Amino acid sequence: MPTAPSPLLARPGAVVAEGVDTGVAAHYGDPMREQRLLDEGLAVVDLSTRDVLTIDGPQRLSWLHSMTTQQVGEVAAYDSRESLVLSPKGHIEHDLHLVDDGERTWITVEPGTGAALLAWLTSMRFLLRVEPALRTAEYAVLGEPIARETAPGDPAGQVAWRDPWPDLVGDTAAYGPVEHPAAGRRWRELLVPRGDLEGAVGDRPLAGTWAREALRVAAWRPRLGFETDHRTIAHEVDWLRTAVHLHKGCYRGQETIARVHNLGRPPRRLVFLHLDGSGHVLPERETPLTLDGRVVGRLTSVARHYLDGPIALGVVKRTTPVDAVLDAAGTAAAQTTIVSP
Repeated sequence: MPTAPSPLLARPGAVVAEGVDTGVAAHYGDPMREQRLLDEGLAVVDLSTRDVLTIDGPQRLSWLHSMTTQQVGEVAAYDSRESLVLSPKGHIEHDLHLVDDGERTWITVEPGTGAALLAWLTSMRFLLRVEPALRTAEYAVLGEPIARETAPGDPAGQVAWRDPWPDLVGDTAAYGPVEHPAAGRRWRELLVPRGDLEGAVGDRPLAGTWAREALRVAAWRPRLGFETDHRTIAHEVDWLRTAVHLHKGCYRGQETIARVHNLGRPPRRLVFLHLDGSGHVLPERETPLTLDGRVVGRLTSVARHYLDGPIALGVVKRTTPVDAVLDAAGTAAAQTTIVSP
């Protein structure tokens, strides 16, 4: 994580985020307005707590291709990929937001996870001509939604990771047809020199992490460390959609990906939840989800959406009935299926 809080916390009304996002603003005084502006593509989010890594060397892409879940061996300049690093048993360890500028590969990962990823990458170098480095102290990340028609190109030299999540809408081979709420929307992460962070924002309105998280939850978008734990596999949280190539060669954890994909029975499944908003307080993430007094899962992300009200993501046992209304510490939680049982 950066050695100092973001300079954007000096903006009027800024309230520091808690947990893994500490160091940037949760909001700037008006969370619902910020969320609406962000949804309309008018605001930008400070994501400067995300770790930034670079990989130099002529073998960088083939090297990453051999170790991660996505097809990255021949990524075109400024094209984006999402890829996972798995444990030998197929559990998710890192979520890589990856873009190559033709000379260097840029990766952003969740706050505080960069050092562990760098250590693993360094251990896997062997005699290859690759140079991984942690660059969080030098570069920062800004997040913003962008219109689909402007997505293919950016100003020359602008490194930006474009989220592939909304592009793959419809039939996910593992689970059948899914009407996805993020259809037609695009999100990107801009990489800027840390010293230029304020200048890169300019006079655009700022939205806090509360706004970003509400839109993420509404889009059914999983987040490492929120929807995942030490035993999560990609099938459970719908990450086959964007982060796994099912027809590439061997990589660590591939046997689990292939086995569960062919059997079609992940032990748990991600669900979207509409929460009863009649109370003043919402249940917190990690609250157990129960059905008839039995624990069947847990809340993983909770938000107040400016249009949909209280919403959440949760992970439940595969066998939980899809039409059951669950209970989260006294709050009713109605399911929408994301990963089919």
